[in-house]
Amino acid sequence: MDKHKFQQQEIQGVYRAIRERRDMRHFSPDPLEPGQLDRFIEAAHMAPSVGYMQPWRFIRITSGDLRRKLHAHVNDERALTAAALGERSDEFMRLKVEGILSCAEVLVVGLMDKREAHVFGRRTMPEMDLASASCAIQNLWLAARAEGIGVGWVSMFDPAVLRGLCGMPEGSQPIAILCIGHVEAFYPAPMLEIEKWDQRRAVDTIVFENSWGEVRQLPVQG
Repeated sequence: MDKHKFQQQEIQGVYRAIRERRDMRHFSPDPLEPGQLDRFIEAAHMAPSVGYMQPWRFIRITSGDLRRKLHAHVNDERALTAAALGERSDEFMRLKVEGILSCAEVLVVGLMDKREAHVFGRRTMPEMDLASASCAIQNLWLAARAEGIGVGWVSMFDPAVLRGLCGMPEGSQPIAILCIGHVEAFYPAPMLEIEKWDQRRAVDTIVFENSWGEVRQLPVQG
């Protein structure tokens, strides 16, 4: 037995949070418990980052006026997205894509400015700052799910517009609007799967062996 292994109940809890995490769009406005949002952000800040650069920055939106401006901008981008989808535009417009006005908390997540100074692990792949920040968001998401709180990631915005609305410095990069709050129920499956927009791929279609497209060889059963 591996001495570093968690207790079985703890292991099950980790996998349950991963399995039951959902991108939520429907929220109730009840406030979070005191300290709860801080715990989620601390979990995010524990994420791995390339070169230990910790590129994530979080802006808590407490201004009702700013929240409404974010919502209006996202709605504008939603219409542009629908136009770009062509024949699926009407289907897309029937989907609920955000909960900015109804959730308890809104966070804007951005990449810090002056990121070009960090070359450790980024010389040939500068996008690893985004990968690192995505890990932070996933940490927050899983911590929230474990505490029964929903999170929705909104990405329909113009980064330059959002940067201006949130007073972010030149060179920074907004990557997410996170809606965080209580929910009546978590979706039994991803919402876009329920709405038949798409479905999760089978694992065997995404895992190859030795080269792209080579089907993974399963171990021979004795």
